[in-house]
Amino acid sequence: MRVVARGREARGSGGASSLAVSTSGAYLSAMADPGATDWPVLELASWTETYATLHLWTQVVGKTTLALVPPLNHWWHVALQVGPCGLTTYPMRSGRGAFTVEFDFVAHRLVIETSAGVQRVLPLEPRSVAVFYAEYLAAVRALGIGVTITPMPSEMADAIPFPEDTGHAAYDADAVGRWWRIVAGTARVLQEFRGGWVGKASPVHFFWGGFDLAASRFTGRPAPPRPGADRITREGYSHELMSVGFWPGGGMVAEPAFYAYASPEPTGFADAKAAPASARYQKEMGEFILPYAAVRAAADPARAIREFAESTYLAAATCGGWDRAALERPAVMSR
Repeated sequence: MRVVARGREARGSGGASSLAVSTSGAYLSAMADPGATDWPVLELASWTETYATLHLWTQVVGKTTLALVPPLNHWWHVALQVGPCGLTTYPMRSGRGAFTVEFDFVAHRLVIETSAGVQRVLPLEPRSVAVFYAEYLAAVRALGIGVTITPMPSEMADAIPFPEDTGHAAYDADAVGRWWRIVAGTARVLQEFRGGWVGKASPVHFFWGGFDLAASRFTGRPAPPRPGADRITREGYSHELMSVGFWPGGGMVAEPAFYAYASPEPTGFADAKAAPASARYQKEMGEFILPYAAVRAAADPARAIREFAESTYLAAATCGGWDRAALERPAVMSR
């Protein structure tokens, strides 16, 4: 499946290109502070192999949702949802019951649970994608669940079919735990961002194709067709939107980063001023990028993420002529 959460091609899980956005020494110094536990240190180079392996494991599970979950707008049904301990699927039908699959990044286990209360648990530990794929399918079938998934990774260059991939086999539980804390913290901020919107909005969810957390706001207006778009891209970007999220990095971005983009991109969006000051428009990607290191160095990281989301939204809405009075909520409701 091609990228549907974002408007760009796959970024991969590997190293940086010559266009990589680098982190300044000041930000790296701040990341060395062991006391910043809510927003932990995470450098791309420190967990590249684990990141690549976990990306492929999430694709194995994600393709189950593609096969079994009824379609939702813009491919939202295939995304994984943010739970208290990790990422989980929507409930999926199986016979007369249902089941879910959860990546528990606190206990480091994969839990397959049926509506009858029966579980199969696989430890998240170093082993190849081929072994994980075989063990996962065996566990699913042991629960009486029949599903056929496409065994080819999506949105990846030089992809290897899951049953043949013996090269990706790393799992650093500490690095995964740190990445998960960032995802969970970001999800809380993006839920607040979503709450300021009465128009159509996506859930705050995780796309396993690009391995990114995303939240999108929509104008409600149809978008012009993209030249040469396939059916997946046509559905993903059938209506005007702006999206913001978090991604561990790779390709043109050599570090974990927050991103924001508008689709279709309105005139003037790239020249808009985003906050905080460390946010920059990345021309080659067509997105605003805010390095995670800059957020971690901020006095209030959550506020920095909110500023990024709100300022890039304002740029999209202003340049794109969005009906802000009809779409924005003046104040988030409280109990």
